[in-house]
Amino acid sequence: MSEKITRVGIIGAGIMGTDHATLLHESVSGAVVSAIADMDLPKATALAESVGAKPFSDGFELIKSDQVDAVIVASADMTHHDLVLAVLAAEKPVLSEKPLATTSAEARDVVIAERALPGSPSLVSVGFMRRFDPTCVELHQNVVDGKYGPALLAHSVSRGTTSGPGTTNRSALSNSAIHEIDYLPWLLGSAVAEVSTIGTKQSGNAVGFQDPQMFSLRTETGILASCELFLNARYGHDVRFEVVFEHGAVSTVEPTLLQTSAELSHSTSIGPDWRRRWRNAYRIELQSWIESIQTGKPNAAMATARDGLASLLVVDALVKSQELGGETVSVISIDDFLRS
Repeated sequence: MSEKITRVGIIGAGIMGTDHATLLHESVSGAVVSAIADMDLPKATALAESVGAKPFSDGFELIKSDQVDAVIVASADMTHHDLVLAVLAAEKPVLSEKPLATTSAEARDVVIAERALPGSPSLVSVGFMRRFDPTCVELHQNVVDGKYGPALLAHSVSRGTTSGPGTTNRSALSNSAIHEIDYLPWLLGSAVAEVSTIGTKQSGNAVGFQDPQMFSLRTETGILASCELFLNARYGHDVRFEVVFEHGAVSTVEPTLLQTSAELSHSTSIGPDWRRRWRNAYRIELQSWIESIQTGKPNAAMATARDGLASLLVVDALVKSQELGGETVSVISIDDFLRS
């Protein structure tokens, strides 16, 4: 019997779109890249030729194409809302890169639109790939198993080499820290109930926004998570998590293949950006997404439209805490927000 093949169209031929196209083409079974769209048609054409796909200059035309069964939205953040709604209107599965939208109100549109489809299918997935990284999954399993007792505290560190142009306090949260904002409640099995921000000394390498940022998340079950975000750490991409239990503590470790021994020291290396650290997580996420499409069974780890909305509601609360000088701010529940 021949293998079922899902034809995937990718909107966005930048770094993320290119990485998704390459992984799907080289490392994911059951899928082919059938179309690439980008406003820069030569860029779309070059990427499409490398994976045997058809180029488009308009993402909405790609969505309507009968050569596309499912869509990945990897274009600029401000385009996600309209494109995801268009995919839903076409009743096709969509994997949106984070964030699902730039505001919680826009993310609510997506949740409502998906819910309104006949049969309320789960068509929207959000690219929170930490849920598929083997080290992050193993840490989550330690929480679930309870071998060391209940989780009491969590810590996260997220450092990058340099921030992107035009970064603001909010975009640092909604584009970078949003990975931790999604992963930590999934890790701990409890939604975020309240947040607070903590003032830090400003890095001379950051202009126009606070860097580093420190904030805390408290879950509905009372677990406190401390979070550091430092986009201009300069030394490399470095993301770590730790959970402190009643009877022990467990931390993630940067995956590495080699250790160098020279000049009276042992050393390992880290990547200059996220791609080396999370490539395998993206591959597993894409494979899981394709399998869920073909089986009709959503993957329990895959982030949904509601999860995308939940992360943005936490961002809203963190921004409000910053504006209030670090006061603790409650996070509105998804259901209350949908009713508002």
